[in-house]
Amino acid sequence: MTSLFFLARLPEVSAATQREMAERYEFTEMEIAMPPGYQADQTVREVNPAFHHIRSWISSVGASVALNDLQGTGNPDDLCIVDPRSDEIVVTYAPTAPEEGRFTPFLLDQGELPMDDSMAPMGCTPGDFNGDGRMDLLTTYWGRTPVVFVARSDAEELSNDAYRPVELIPQESFDGGYHGARWNTNAVNVADYDGDGHPDILIANYFPDSDVLDSDGVDNVEMNNSLSNAKNGGGAHLLRFHDATSGPDPTLEYVEVPGAIPQEDATGWTLAISSADLTGDGLPEMYIANDFGKDHLLHNVSDADGIRFETALGERSWSDPKSFVLGYSSFKGMGIDFGDLDNNGSFDMMVSNITSAWGLEESNFAFVNQADSEAEMADSLAGGTAPFTQDAYDLGLAFTGWGWDVKMGDFLNSGNLEIVQTEGFVKGEINRWPWLQEMAMTNDNLFTDPAMWPKMQPGDDLAGGDPMAFYARESEGERFANLNGELGLDEAIPSRGVAMADTRGNGALDFAVARQWGAPVFFANNAPELGNVLDLDLYRPHAEGAADGGMRLAGQPAYEATVRIETPDGHTQVNRLDGGGGHSGKRSFEVRFGLGEYDGPVSAQLRWRDVSGEYREETLELTPGSHSLLLHETAEEVTGS
Repeated sequence: MTSLFFLARLPEVSAATQREMAERYEFTEMEIAMPPGYQADQTVREVNPAFHHIRSWISSVGASVALNDLQGTGNPDDLCIVDPRSDEIVVTYAPTAPEEGRFTPFLLDQGELPMDDSMAPMGCTPGDFNGDGRMDLLTTYWGRTPVVFVARSDAEELSNDAYRPVELIPQESFDGGYHGARWNTNAVNVADYDGDGHPDILIANYFPDSDVLDSDGVDNVEMNNSLSNAKNGGGAHLLRFHDATSGPDPTLEYVEVPGAIPQEDATGWTLAISSADLTGDGLPEMYIANDFGKDHLLHNVSDADGIRFETALGERSWSDPKSFVLGYSSFKGMGIDFGDLDNNGSFDMMVSNITSAWGLEESNFAFVNQADSEAEMADSLAGGTAPFTQDAYDLGLAFTGWGWDVKMGDFLNSGNLEIVQTEGFVKGEINRWPWLQEMAMTNDNLFTDPAMWPKMQPGDDLAGGDPMAFYARESEGERFANLNGELGLDEAIPSRGVAMADTRGNGALDFAVARQWGAPVFFANNAPELGNVLDLDLYRPHAEGAADGGMRLAGQPAYEATVRIETPDGHTQVNRLDGGGGHSGKRSFEVRFGLGEYDGPVSAQLRWRDVSGEYREETLELTPGSHSLLLHETAEEVTGS
């Protein structure tokens, strides 16, 4: 029995070692400026009468944060925040922004587009959706279809007037009311899925189309039809770029692509999506993280006939629990990010689940890429097999709490990734885990009826004290340890989205966190020693006919461009331009690589699709520091962005 105890005991990094590890980091918590007279006192939402007894559960999402360069200065120090305390979308500046980069924070106003009390914003995704080199803002909601705030070419500074709100799903209203679909969106991913040089948008809805937030609504709502294999969610909608114009009154047209995702995999209760090119063909694969059931890795098989994905599944050995095999999990997928966890130049995946001790102790997933090459990965995915192993336990990443958004980034520029994970569900005084555990043993046939769910009202608590996690490696190749306590990141407020960017242009990766029923917060990275860094801004040329002037960048973002670097010591890393994935946090468009003490030339292999959709590849020798590259037929360095 003693031998079995030591074999089964969870390996841990000692407290002394964690304190020593934490000395390498220093984060300064900073308050985020909000609009003048801003009111944020809401603590729970009004909901459909059928949901009233579980209104705290229904009100448990919606906090969102994004960092990007909205002003065209070349520095990603602007914030777009969704604050559920006000149900408003706030545009403001990072606390680290220089005085000349600051503006009066403001609320996004949908103008004449129909809005009502049964709607609430859930996310804000910056991006250049019309190709004119200006950052637009895609906003998503419960209760309506998305709105894109398209940047006007004649706007010289950030304000609500700098944008024209445009319906992503065209509709007309003759009486001023909203008559469109009642989407309830919690996940967005932006990528160039078909390689035509334009960003496409995947919108995945959580609840089925219904009046979730209408306190006077009819009883047309339902809950998931299973805790482990629910397939009655709102569904995925893939929208392909069709046309756009630039100017003082810009326009935008996207069309839905029916059947792009296999129907049986497109109706989950989706909370997060992310994408990366796993096969080296310039067409990104996609991971969909679903609450209450199976996640999906989708192989991109798009061609001239349109955008299409096929599902790939992991292979199970005799020692693998079924839920540890990719595509078979019954866990609660809450967040997803791609990154090179093992420093071998291939993309791995980190997935958040519910891992609360004495509650629902599932496991986070660290899916480690087992393909020896992109060609081998392509062959495996084409055959329906996803060659990944689930190594979260061995890496020390398995158990944290009620996980949400997860993002990987190199905060020391060491060449090793750290991981930030948001945590916590509903904060209150009365522990309701017994009720949830009892519900978990209920017959699936009862779940769809909200009346069968246990009460979750203000004052009730489920994992409400879980602090966010900050995972760092003891040393290269070793296990991760959660340093949140040692770094002062352990405030017991439920958090949701995390966004990362080098907001000061000094090589230090900062991050911002959106909190559910708490003020958003910013953490400036003031680590005592930083390694060298290669920081790339990757652009395609502006779309033909794009208007000049205004808050314009050097080009439009080169969505899903992938970069693999190698230093003379054989150290290899891979990264890509993330157009906006995860749960409710969106990182900036920088493509960063920590180099540690190495300060010599770096061999960087770039792969991209140009504005005409042609696949391009080029290897450059780049010096450490920041570079802006324009990716057309070739990669050219540009200045003055």
